[in-house]
Amino acid sequence: MSFRVRVLGLVLLVAVAATAATAWLTLRQATSQLRESAAADRQVAARITDELLRYGQTHGTWDGVAEVVRTLAVDTGQRIRISTANQGQIADSDTVLGRAPRPGGTAPPLLVDPRPTLRLPGWEYFPSVAKVAAGAIDSYANGVTYAACLTRAGHTVTTRTGDAGVPVFTDAGAAGAETGRGASCVKQERVRAGGTDLDAVLTCEVVPGGARTACLQRVFHERTASVAPQPLSVHLGALDDTGGGGTLAVGPTVAVAAGVAGAAVVCALLLSRAVLRPVRALTAASRGLGEGDLARRVPGAGRDEIAELGRSFNRMAGSLQESEERQRRLVGDIAHELRTPLANLRGYLEALRDGVLEPDAELLDSLHEEVLLQQRIVDDLQDLALAEAGALTYHRVDLDARELVETCRTAHSALASAAGVRIATETAGTSGPVPLYGDPGRLRQALSNLVGNAVRHTAPGGGVRLELAERDEMVRIAVRDTGSGIPADQLPRLFDRFWRADAARGRATGGSGLGLPIARQIVTDHHGAIEVSSEVGVGTVFTIVLPASPKRAPDLG
Repeated sequence: MSFRVRVLGLVLLVAVAATAATAWLTLRQATSQLRESAAADRQVAARITDELLRYGQTHGTWDGVAEVVRTLAVDTGQRIRISTANQGQIADSDTVLGRAPRPGGTAPPLLVDPRPTLRLPGWEYFPSVAKVAAGAIDSYANGVTYAACLTRAGHTVTTRTGDAGVPVFTDAGAAGAETGRGASCVKQERVRAGGTDLDAVLTCEVVPGGARTACLQRVFHERTASVAPQPLSVHLGALDDTGGGGTLAVGPTVAVAAGVAGAAVVCALLLSRAVLRPVRALTAASRGLGEGDLARRVPGAGRDEIAELGRSFNRMAGSLQESEERQRRLVGDIAHELRTPLANLRGYLEALRDGVLEPDAELLDSLHEEVLLQQRIVDDLQDLALAEAGALTYHRVDLDARELVETCRTAHSALASAAGVRIATETAGTSGPVPLYGDPGRLRQALSNLVGNAVRHTAPGGGVRLELAERDEMVRIAVRDTGSGIPADQLPRLFDRFWRADAARGRATGGSGLGLPIARQIVTDHHGAIEVSSEVGVGTVFTIVLPASPKRAPDLG
């Protein structure tokens, strides 16, 4: 996995974990506190409505309820506003407590209805039920009027449930209704508007049986509306309420944050360990490489960028080691190639100086030939060094491959005849010029190296054939000999410097050992390649493959 992907995955994991943990904790705490707050609000609302309902049921009026509102506001911390449809606003806790009234909250009002619900007998004979209902209306109307009078007079009123669920009001501060301050609150016969209560109740007789109870309850409310306390609308809260000022618990938040931070630290340590281990190994290996230990390598397991860096380092170290080994072999090969001829030259020169040998023409020719061989080795080394460094000079022109092949054949004809080897050319499928673009001198040098090797390695009576062909926009020049051939296990080393297939072969037949590397480099610089195939006892074929130059129309001008 890519190192970038791993870092991105770690950051994403920590971010997702932190976000998820924070969201879960916030949701959990907020939900818990909302539930607790909602439960507390319901309890507060239930207490307020219960207190107001009890006041309305026991006093028969809303007079004096402001004190109850003040007490409830102080105890609960709620802003309380109460009102009725007929009277409008009755009390406001802000006003009662001496504060400026605040804008009301958005919660819907609560309804407090102190009027009783009739509990009538289940008799089948409706006129009897109607009499009970009419009596309940009369009893409640008189009782609630009496209770309201006592409340206004400052008396304490008590209630008990009477017949049909209608409360019975009494003065708790006197032995009788006509004594003390309650003397003026004697129960009086009320004026019944719109006929008697019984007449009003009997109108429900025509209503189907299932709806008669609701009809009787409606008549009860209508007949007592003028004296009973009206249903109360209770508005709780204000726009600037803070909900008690509650905040999220700190402990769980700190615990989750610490857990996420710990997980991030652990992940970072694991990642840093995975990163620093190969980096340390790479640092140690590079330090050893700089100190000359070219055999140092680093583990290359994995697929991320650091593993690829390690493999690149190993390839670099391998290349340096191979280069160092090639350089050492090159120095050894050069020393080996130059030691023997220089020793011969030294011996002959010392012998001539000491008068042991006479300087005749044959000796001088031999010494001159030895010097020319050393000069050729030096020149080949210089050409190879320049070619491998990309500094070999090329003068590219349009040329004819047919002419190049024929020139090489002519140049080596004398050498081949002296060695008893036939040399010939063969052109397959081409009748006109075969165009190439390159340096004719360098290409002739490369081809001559191949032809010279073929002539030297072919026994007398054998032959060397130069084959020219053009196909697939490539020019192929093959040098085919009938020599001894090269074993397959030695083919990969053909282009090594100073390497010879037969180590016992001398310079007279083996050359300098630099011709093939020079030829390959020249062909490579011309965007081509050299192919080789060989069979022991049959012969060897070297093929130069070069891109063909586009044919140009003849100039008729």
